[in-house]
Amino acid sequence: MSRASAAPPPTPPLGKPIAIPVEGSVWDRFTNWASENKALVYTIAGVAVVVTGAGVVYYLNGDAKPKAAAQPKLSKKERRKRKEAERQAEAGKSSPPSAEQPKAPTVEPAEELPEIDEDIVATLTNEQRQEYALLLKNSGNKAYGSKDYPRAIDLYSKAILCKPDPIFFSNRAACYNAQSDWEKVVEDTTAAVNLDPLYVKALNRRANAYEHLSQFSEALLDFTASCIIDEFKNESSANAVERLLKKVAEQKAEGIMESKNPNKLPSPTFVSNYIQSFRVKPRPEGLEDTEELSDSPGKEHLRIGLQAMERKTHEGYEQAATAFEKALEEGNLDEYEALAYNLRGTFRCLRGSQELALKDMDKSIELDPTFTQSYVKRASMHLEMGNRDKAASDLEKAVQQNDQDPDIYYHRAQLHFIHFEFQDAAKDYQKSIDLDSSFIFSHIQLGVTQYKMGSIASSMATFRRCVKNFEQVPDVYNYYGELLLDQGKFEEAIQKFDTAMEMEKQTKPMAMNVLPLINKALALFQQKNEFTEAENLCEKALIIDPECDIAVATMAQLLLQQGKVTDALKYFEQAAELARTPGEIVNALSYAEATRTQLQVQEKYPQLAAKLQGMGGAAGAFPGAR
Repeated sequence: MSRASAAPPPTPPLGKPIAIPVEGSVWDRFTNWASENKALVYTIAGVAVVVTGAGVVYYLNGDAKPKAAAQPKLSKKERRKRKEAERQAEAGKSSPPSAEQPKAPTVEPAEELPEIDEDIVATLTNEQRQEYALLLKNSGNKAYGSKDYPRAIDLYSKAILCKPDPIFFSNRAACYNAQSDWEKVVEDTTAAVNLDPLYVKALNRRANAYEHLSQFSEALLDFTASCIIDEFKNESSANAVERLLKKVAEQKAEGIMESKNPNKLPSPTFVSNYIQSFRVKPRPEGLEDTEELSDSPGKEHLRIGLQAMERKTHEGYEQAATAFEKALEEGNLDEYEALAYNLRGTFRCLRGSQELALKDMDKSIELDPTFTQSYVKRASMHLEMGNRDKAASDLEKAVQQNDQDPDIYYHRAQLHFIHFEFQDAAKDYQKSIDLDSSFIFSHIQLGVTQYKMGSIASSMATFRRCVKNFEQVPDVYNYYGELLLDQGKFEEAIQKFDTAMEMEKQTKPMAMNVLPLINKALALFQQKNEFTEAENLCEKALIIDPECDIAVATMAQLLLQQGKVTDALKYFEQAAELARTPGEIVNALSYAEATRTQLQVQEKYPQLAAKLQGMGGAAGAFPGAR
């Protein structure tokens, strides 16, 4: 997936433009692989119980009967039946011979099975042990098919005494599975896997038991190994991996959320992109730099916050967030109170405190129902929390308040865009442009939307007009370059990224947007596999913006592609630490857990490393990557 799929100036619900390139992100490729390769489904707890006439069966007659010297001791009841059978055989000798009929394969009735214990097994030859093991296993299958699990367990246990076969352990585990005795399922499947490390049914059965025991990491490891062996052709196992990645990530996300600093802002790149998704408005009258506000501390803090935002640096945004909190604590804001709640709510949203942010937007709207920006921001919060209907409702309320506000249509277009409703998105982007053609991001996003609709010529024409009309805006060249990169026009794309970087240096030396650096890194990698230069560009981006999660995630992917899995894991974990919301943390941890599981699989099952390479995943790409 190319970064062209991301909305240029990303608002929180639209997600950061973090589509990790190089054929899409690990997680996306992994889940896409699983969904696109749905094949045969097997029941994890199942066991084959069908024995056909072509199967190997044991006869208590002819040459197959064990020699007397090795015959296990029979019970009194069995000895009586044996004598009765011999008497009947003697009587049959005097009867007239009848036409000989072929004997159907039969298995000795369960009650006639010989007693088996360690002492008796010790007296048997290897051939006899194998014969009795097969007999007992087949009888165990019959008992399992009849749901007589205790009897089946006993028979499989005796078969194991005769021959410790991985199938026998796995079959006995199936009985424990039916009884929900998960600890014993793990014990028996572990024995089976120790005997045959590539025994898929045992791996799946143990994974299922681990999941019931809430040992999700262990379950994920087994299902992943199973998927690699089967080349991700089993729908049930592939879906299980996807499900467990999320469960493991959710478990670990709880710990991160508990220890997370609630006042920490995301990277300045992210904050700037969110803020610039609204048109710049003049400072409210009465809050200008020349205004005397010494007798109004609330208003003074509000002005300090607005001034700090204009610096577009990490320190500036931190100062702004603190100033807006203090402004509302001081109070006496008069006509600026609705604005103060709007701005405090904005920074609470950026910190990931969505519930508190929503309350601030509610209060802002209550104080000034005509303040359309508060409706739009509240809509973005609802959308980030997964409530599209409330988001759409807020945008409609904003239109009712002021149907000439171009920001409303831009953000409504964003809602359509992220839901792949490109026709509706294009209409709203155009409406935003019609109302105010000076806002560059409406033009950029219209071009991206046209591209997503397949109108490549229209999209390129839109970007050429952007270059002509906004020739000093670096974002134009950055996003134009993304579309060129998606088309494989590497040299043109790199030229655009270079132009964007130079403009960033000239126009915003203290608050550079690092996205052009990251995009150039991706272009060099895709064009020439230039890992070293690509890594250097990502490192430069992280020097400028140490908390830019896009740079961190891209670096992780570059390392993963080179087989530097341990290093990649560190970056994925760092991305999780930088994430804002529980959903973003879970997503980042999913990448980390996918990478960690790959390491564990290769350590525990080294014979699968070659299998990974054969699947096109190489040692550095997670199973399922394409």
